[in-house]
Amino acid sequence: MSEPPADAETFLAVTDSVAALQPGLSTLEAGVMAALHLDLARDSRSFARVFGIEHALVLRAVETLASEAGLLALTDRNARTQRTHYAPSAAGETVLAHLHG
Repeated sequence: MSEPPADAETFLAVTDSVAALQPGLSTLEAGVMAALHLDLARDSRSFARVFGIEHALVLRAVETLASEAGLLALTDRNARTQRTHYAPSAAGETVLAHLHG
Protein backbone atom coordinates (compact mmCIF):
# COMPACT_ATOMS: atom_id res chain seq x y z
CA MET A 1 0.00 0.00 0.00
CA SER A 2 1.44 3.37 -0.96
CA GLU A 3 1.64 6.42 1.25
CA PRO A 4 -0.92 9.17 0.72
CA PRO A 5 0.51 12.22 -1.07
CA ALA A 6 0.13 14.36 2.06
CA ASP A 7 -1.32 14.11 5.54
CA ALA A 8 -3.72 16.58 7.14
CA GLU A 9 -0.95 18.30 9.07
CA THR A 10 1.08 18.91 5.92
CA PHE A 11 -1.96 20.16 4.03
CA LEU A 12 -2.85 22.62 6.82
CA ALA A 13 0.76 23.84 7.08
CA VAL A 14 0.94 24.46 3.32
CA THR A 15 -2.48 26.16 3.41
CA ASP A 16 -1.21 28.46 6.16
CA SER A 17 1.93 29.20 4.13
CA VAL A 18 -0.13 30.13 1.06
CA ALA A 19 -2.33 32.38 3.21
CA ALA A 20 0.76 34.08 4.63
CA LEU A 21 2.19 34.64 1.13
CA GLN A 22 -1.17 35.87 -0.24
CA PRO A 23 -3.01 37.55 2.68
CA GLY A 24 -6.05 38.47 0.55
CA LEU A 25 -7.03 34.84 -0.01
CA SER A 26 -9.74 33.05 1.93
CA THR A 27 -8.83 29.83 3.73
CA LEU A 28 -10.64 27.84 1.03
CA GLU A 29 -8.74 29.63 -1.74
CA ALA A 30 -5.44 29.02 0.05
CA GLY A 31 -6.49 25.37 0.44
CA VAL A 32 -7.12 25.01 -3.29
CA MET A 33 -3.60 26.29 -3.94
CA ALA A 34 -2.15 24.00 -1.25
CA ALA A 35 -3.94 20.97 -2.71
CA LEU A 36 -2.60 21.85 -6.15
CA HIS A 37 0.93 22.14 -4.75
CA LEU A 38 0.62 18.80 -2.92
CA ASP A 39 -1.00 17.16 -5.96
CA LEU A 40 -4.15 16.29 -3.98
CA ALA A 41 -6.59 17.82 -6.47
CA ARG A 42 -6.31 19.50 -9.85
CA ASP A 43 -10.01 20.03 -10.48
CA SER A 44 -12.94 21.45 -8.55
CA ARG A 45 -14.94 18.22 -8.22
CA SER A 46 -11.97 16.25 -6.85
CA PHE A 47 -11.20 18.98 -4.33
CA ALA A 48 -14.83 19.06 -3.21
CA ARG A 49 -14.93 15.29 -2.82
CA VAL A 50 -11.57 14.94 -1.03
CA PHE A 51 -12.31 17.72 1.46
CA GLY A 52 -16.07 17.27 1.85
CA ILE A 53 -16.93 20.78 0.66
CA GLU A 54 -19.85 21.70 -1.59
CA HIS A 55 -18.78 21.87 -5.21
CA ALA A 56 -20.41 25.30 -5.67
CA LEU A 57 -18.15 26.77 -2.95
CA VAL A 58 -15.07 25.27 -4.55
CA LEU A 59 -16.12 26.60 -7.97
CA ARG A 60 -16.44 30.08 -6.48
CA ALA A 61 -12.97 29.83 -4.93
CA VAL A 62 -11.47 28.57 -8.21
CA GLU A 63 -13.10 31.42 -10.15
CA THR A 64 -11.70 33.96 -7.67
CA LEU A 65 -8.23 32.42 -7.89
CA ALA A 66 -8.38 32.55 -11.69
CA SER A 67 -9.94 35.97 -12.20
CA GLU A 68 -9.28 38.26 -9.24
CA ALA A 69 -6.10 36.74 -7.78
CA GLY A 70 -4.67 35.60 -11.11
CA LEU A 71 -3.11 32.52 -9.50
CA LEU A 72 -4.87 29.84 -11.55
CA ALA A 73 -5.36 29.19 -15.23
CA LEU A 74 -8.55 27.30 -16.09
CA THR A 75 -7.68 24.46 -18.44
CA ASP A 76 -11.02 22.68 -18.97
CA ARG A 77 -14.65 22.87 -17.84
CA ASN A 78 -17.41 20.30 -18.25
CA ALA A 79 -20.51 22.22 -19.33
CA ARG A 80 -22.90 19.77 -17.70
CA THR A 81 -21.21 19.19 -14.31
CA GLN A 82 -19.18 22.41 -14.15
CA ARG A 83 -16.15 20.34 -13.10
CA THR A 84 -13.31 22.77 -13.69
CA HIS A 85 -9.71 21.69 -14.23
CA TYR A 86 -6.99 24.17 -13.39
CA ALA A 87 -3.25 24.69 -13.26
CA PRO A 88 -1.15 27.40 -11.67
CA SER A 89 -0.72 30.56 -13.72
CA ALA A 90 2.70 32.20 -13.90
CA ALA A 91 1.84 34.16 -10.74
CA GLY A 92 0.58 30.97 -9.11
CA GLU A 93 3.82 29.16 -9.98
CA THR A 94 5.74 31.96 -8.26
CA VAL A 95 3.68 31.53 -5.08
CA LEU A 96 3.97 27.73 -5.16
CA ALA A 97 7.74 27.95 -5.67
CA HIS A 98 8.00 29.48 -2.18
CA LEU A 99 6.33 26.49 -0.53
CA HIS A 100 7.79 23.39 1.05
CA GLY A 101 5.99 20.11 1.59
